[in-house]
Parts: sequence; C-alpha cells; structure tokens
Amino acid sequence: MRQLTILLLVCFSIGCSVFKKHKSDSLNGTWVPIKQEMGGTAFPAAVLEKQKLIINDSNYTVMAESVDKGVLRFNGDKIDIYGKDGVNAGKHFTAIYKYENDMLTICYNLTGDGYPEAFDTKGKPMYFLSEFKRN
Repeated sequence: MRQLTILLLVCFSIGCSVFKKHKSDSLNGTWVPIKQEMGGTAFPAAVLEKQKLIINDSNYTVMAESVDKGVLRFNGDKIDIYGKDGVNAGKHFTAIYKYENDMLTICYNLTGDGYPEAFDTKGKPMYFLSEFKRN
C-alpha cells in the first residue's frame, strides 16, 4: 500500500509538472498581425499582409521582408527575445505580452534595456506594439 501511495504521488507530481509546463505552450502556432504601431504611429494594413509569427515552445520565426529566427524566454508577462538567425541575429529585445480572448498582444522595447510598463508606444520611438490573431 505504501508503495502504491508513493507511486501515485510521483505520477501526480509528474502530471502536475506537465500541466504547469510553460505558459508559452498556449501560444504555440502561427499568428498574423492585425495591428502594429511604433512610437505611436500605426503601420498601414498593407505592411501587415505579408507578416506572420510562428511560436513553437521557446522558438520563434518571424516572416516579414525577411525571415528571422530565435529563442523566447518567458518570465511571467515578460519576454526576453534572442535573435539567432536573420537580421536580428545576436540581438536581445525585451517585451511584455498578454494573451486574452484568443488575441496575443506584444509590446517590444527594441533597445532591450528594460521592459515596457504598458502596451503603449506613444512618445517612445523604440517601442513596437503588435496585436496578433491566431491563423
């Protein structure tokens, strides 16, 4: 009986760790931007048409004018983004994100010197905000 109890506790612990797996799991998939702005200025819709973001666990791929790949590190509502391949190879960006009602909103600080405090780019020329829907 004691061995069965220990086995059940071990299985429960393993099961909980699987369910507690990183928050990014729910973000896996292909995302298309529906709105973007930088420094308070909205991008035209035509710019968004050829873009997509693919998240696969802690890896990302951005397809826009070129392809950019890297690694995401989540900590609560914060993200550290490390470019590995493409135009952002070797760069580190910081961001905050929220995932609500099947929409993903990310506010990036392109200088990487701190996390944005809000989902707002007005007066912040190096802040980039993107709202995505799952494709």
